[in-house]
Amino acid sequence: MMNCCGLITTQKEPVPLKSIEVQLEVRDHVATVVSTLNYENKEDKPLEAVFVFPLPGDAAVCHFSATIGQTQIVAEVKEKQQAREEYDDALSSGQQAFLLEESEQSPDIFSLSVGSLPPGESASIRLEYVIELAVQADDGLRFCLPAVLNPRYEPQERVGSGVQVTSVPASLVPYSLSFSARVSSPRPVSKVESSCSLDPLQYLNTEQTQATVKLAAGHKFDRDVELLIYYKDAHQPTAVVEAGQASAKPGTLMGDPVVMLSLYPEFPQSVMSSVASCGEFVLLLDRSGSMDCLTNDSEGQETRISSARDTLLLLLKSLPMGCYFNIYSFGDSYEHIFPKSVEYSEKTLEEALKKVEEMQADLGGTEILEPLKHIYSQPCIPNQPRQLFVFTDGEVCNTKEVINLVKKNSGSHRCFSFGIGEGSSSALINGLAKEGGGHAQFITGTDRMQPKVMQSLRFALQPAVEDISVTWDLPKGVSVTALSPPITTLFQGQRSLIYAQLTGQSSDAAEGCVTVKYSLAGHPSQNQLHFSLKPEEDTGLTVHRLGARTLIRSLEMEETDDKGQHDEGVKKKVVELSVQSGVSSSFTSFIAVNKGNNEPIEGPLVRRDVPIACFSRMMVTPQMYMSAACGTFGTNLCCIVDRSNTGGGVMYFDDGFEDCEQSAGADLCDDNYEELEDDTELFKSDLRARESGFNVPKQPHKDPLLQLVSLQKASGCWLLDPALAAALGKTSEEVEKPKPSAVNQEVWATILALIWLHGFKMDTKEEWELLAMKAVSWLRAQNAPCVAECVEAGNTLLGCAVQRDVLGL
Repeated sequence: MMNCCGLITTQKEPVPLKSIEVQLEVRDHVATVVSTLNYENKEDKPLEAVFVFPLPGDAAVCHFSATIGQTQIVAEVKEKQQAREEYDDALSSGQQAFLLEESEQSPDIFSLSVGSLPPGESASIRLEYVIELAVQADDGLRFCLPAVLNPRYEPQERVGSGVQVTSVPASLVPYSLSFSARVSSPRPVSKVESSCSLDPLQYLNTEQTQATVKLAAGHKFDRDVELLIYYKDAHQPTAVVEAGQASAKPGTLMGDPVVMLSLYPEFPQSVMSSVASCGEFVLLLDRSGSMDCLTNDSEGQETRISSARDTLLLLLKSLPMGCYFNIYSFGDSYEHIFPKSVEYSEKTLEEALKKVEEMQADLGGTEILEPLKHIYSQPCIPNQPRQLFVFTDGEVCNTKEVINLVKKNSGSHRCFSFGIGEGSSSALINGLAKEGGGHAQFITGTDRMQPKVMQSLRFALQPAVEDISVTWDLPKGVSVTALSPPITTLFQGQRSLIYAQLTGQSSDAAEGCVTVKYSLAGHPSQNQLHFSLKPEEDTGLTVHRLGARTLIRSLEMEETDDKGQHDEGVKKKVVELSVQSGVSSSFTSFIAVNKGNNEPIEGPLVRRDVPIACFSRMMVTPQMYMSAACGTFGTNLCCIVDRSNTGGGVMYFDDGFEDCEQSAGADLCDDNYEELEDDTELFKSDLRARESGFNVPKQPHKDPLLQLVSLQKASGCWLLDPALAAALGKTSEEVEKPKPSAVNQEVWATILALIWLHGFKMDTKEEWELLAMKAVSWLRAQNAPCVAECVEAGNTLLGCAVQRDVLGL
């Protein structure tokens, strides 16, 4: 009988990983993350511990080392197959070895193997990466430490090629996490916010340009650790020049200085105040089973799919007259509301909204590739720029294949992506937007989906920036090599990053200048940034590593053949660059072998898979329960669920359920329920309760804002009817009586709706601003009399004091 005195998994196996310590250092908008993973073997046999975990998809992993006793072994970057062979050879000869690999399917999943950990011995693994922080709509900088790894759906034809993940409910994660952050910037740090509990922010100087913050003890692993950092006078254009590595050869990437430019284009207000009245808006909604998870940890019963439905209502009501639109949804298969995109009108809007209201998370897996292929096969509509909005919880295995498809079609559209819920793939969501020339948003914790989606719609309605070019003016004898791909999109207030290698000699006093030229709504514009060529003194090699990562990712995305295989020349370039810079890639791995251990480790190795948290706040319905009982519901219910009998794929996943059949038609009967613990037992007792009574929670009452929005017509007006009166909290008589006699009913109703929005819903203005602008445009077109009288009477009726100019009238 195994001695289970330490931490154990739900399979009663000891877990050799005891704790994770994470230290974050943020300098302006660049973060360095150092994670220390502490292992201890409390068994009587040597172990191999395997831990599959998420990292941000755009992180540059640049250091990996192991400390055993007093010995530190620093890993080297080597070609992936060579590294695996060295690892296997070391284990077979009784040596200790450590291997860190990036998944070939998705750059945001890594596998860490700790080999030959003898009985009673401890090892500390140090992992370091650097990353740029994304700018949010409110000027905050977002850092996310992924603590949740949800199952990645694997298409049928690719079954067996995915990374196998061991997972447990959040409360059963058998190791601890500590997290601390140090933030510094030339500008004062105004605040740091998080969806997790933090200890109070501590300032380190009177100027408040340096601060520290810690994660409160007892993190539950039910969410990613997200920080939002705010600076005063945020986001000025900057340039950082970093000296090359003294030991590296001049003329190489690591031997030459590298510059990182952060540009924040400012567009003329006259252009920004207008929104496009054309476009083809294609909305692609994930309806896989995992979209029935609850959106956050509140007491509410809102699921991801219900939040998406509400968001589509706002988005559809905000589209301009004259545009075209269509809505696709996908799971194992895909559906579309119209055979092809249709003109936006009252008739097509009503038809679409009826279909949206019926949408459930009932389409099985996450086959996103096929609907994308169908969308791209449709001819573009002349003078209607295509804008693709993708809503998904980002749980797919074939990330690179999907992103490659978007890249191939990047000339015909812009892609805006939304990662819904904890554990959505940052590689997929960011990759879709980056290659599709759009913008990415993540909806986690208690975030509301609606304001983030509406911000992206505002970006989509901005005039497209065209003919973007970057030119350099440098001293004689200094040349520049771009490390970043060409800039293809610019958005107001959003950062564009450029990395470049500077070759040649210059004096410390020398200056350079970069000019970004572009055309906006037919008007030529440009932004310039002058910068000193003198290198910063204390950046280490951060900028070089970020530049190398950018170039590596660009090369990895270069053309592949029909089978997705890379050109051998491209692969060779990536391997050379990865080895030279010490930054990981999909073709290389970090390998460390403890050659100083003279005594070979005896005995067969026992493999231990370290579990990671999954997010499974599932809203279970009777239909889902019956599907699960028949083995056809491909969600987080058991390990290696084969969905081939439904034409779907396989979810390689272990959610802590012990005796689940590994075949089609896995029977989740009550006999399988009895030995489970904690969250798992609660979850299944909930299933039983729902089976016996089918007591599904009632849908929450519609939000008053959504109630009012749902009544707006495609043209932008409202009708004076009992439904509007109810939405305003009045009777029909109360609403009709004060109407000035010279004004028609639609004008009066529309002014009342606008007053109500401005009077009671200013805290959510970003959600309704576009549809209110549409209403104002409609009112102006009516050239209605007595508008001032209407506003005054409407304020009196609703108890508001909204000024006419505030309404835009």
